[in-house]
Amino acid sequence: MIKRKIISRLRDYYYSTNKALLLTGARQTGKSYSARHFGMTYFKHFIEINFIEAPSARTIFVNATDAKDILVRLSAYTSEPLVKGETLILLDEIQECPEALTAMKFLVEEGSYRYIMSGSLLGIEMKDLRSAPVGYIDIWEMYPLDLEEFFGAVGVSDTVMDHIKESWNGMKPVDKVVHAKLMSIVRLYLIVGGMPAVVEKYLETNNLQSVMEVQKAILRLYEVDIAKYDPNRKLYIREIFNLIPPELNAKNKRFILKNLNEKIKFSRYENSFIWLKDAGVALPTFSVEAPTSPLALSRSRNLFKLFQSDVGLLAATYADGIQLRILDDDPDINFGAIYENLVAQELHCHGFDLYYFNSKKQGEVDFIVEKSGFALPIEVKSGKSYQRHNALSNIMSDQSYNIREALVLSGVNLKVIDRIKYLPIYMLMFLEKDKPMEIFVRVDLPTL
Repeated sequence: MIKRKIISRLRDYYYSTNKALLLTGARQTGKSYSARHFGMTYFKHFIEINFIEAPSARTIFVNATDAKDILVRLSAYTSEPLVKGETLILLDEIQECPEALTAMKFLVEEGSYRYIMSGSLLGIEMKDLRSAPVGYIDIWEMYPLDLEEFFGAVGVSDTVMDHIKESWNGMKPVDKVVHAKLMSIVRLYLIVGGMPAVVEKYLETNNLQSVMEVQKAILRLYEVDIAKYDPNRKLYIREIFNLIPPELNAKNKRFILKNLNEKIKFSRYENSFIWLKDAGVALPTFSVEAPTSPLALSRSRNLFKLFQSDVGLLAATYADGIQLRILDDDPDINFGAIYENLVAQELHCHGFDLYYFNSKKQGEVDFIVEKSGFALPIEVKSGKSYQRHNALSNIMSDQSYNIREALVLSGVNLKVIDRIKYLPIYMLMFLEKDKPMEIFVRVDLPTL
């Protein structure tokens, strides 16, 4: 079984609060599986209702008058006993039963049982669920396996992981033999990606052809979703989705609307881009006018790159045979787009908002994120010339940007030169977003 980080997060969550939890994210990221595994491991009794597989289950919630009414219907529907304080109830594909989400306020207040919900395309569906009970539900987004989870899945030991973490903390090189092996696993991740079903297929067969079959089935499923959930704009959305791979392979990797239609305006396509983002199948990375914090203030609305939500799905869209060339680290192939997609995916699942910087005068920097109140530039290098980064050097020397440090991610072992940290790309797994600071404000009213 693939170990997911979310299981320990779920355990801590359900020990610390009585609220319900809603898991959202792209299809095939493991939401239902993780919720099911957690429920069967940490609760004596577990009940699962899938509103797509059992549409009749909607009657449990439709026209119910209160929590007691719902629980009576639920007890009649399931053969699993409802035991107070010992039962977790999973409501899967919750977007098919908005009444269940609305009813969660009363069920949480009633307090006899615990609830977890999951569903895909909720970024879109939630717009129609206006009565979702704020204060009674928390929402988490699930992602494909990140690098750390993938390393664990393919058998990287805790001892090796501890060694990498020590190198990260001390900013010192990783053992040469270990580094070489880890980079070979990174190249495998570029091909397999992090979709749980794909990773399972790889672990089961070690057959990359079988892996691609699963990946292409997921891509077909996304196209079905596009047609099903937005019939009015499905042609626009499908065009944009299918253009992600060639656009990333272009020289500047920026998404150019004229490749869709020479005369089209961004406003006409904007909702289609938003659909892909909200569905969790694409990661927009917006241009900023200046690499300074806060980045959101200088964000461009219609200049962006568009990445796939999973790097393995991106690799599967390119020509057959590229997988073997990636594994062999073929110097004649341009890995730039695939490496950048990996970085976008990893940063996104660590909670970072994605930006990049580009100017005619200073050049383009692949990613800019906010860390500790400052802009952190990140360059991604797939080749050997990892110390050639004119744009990065330009903005580092511009004192008005006040950039304290920068990262260059590549296949080379760790070294630090001045304010630039040259890191093997797998060390990105340790870059975490800052936790929110607790701020206490006291108003001295008696002085009035």
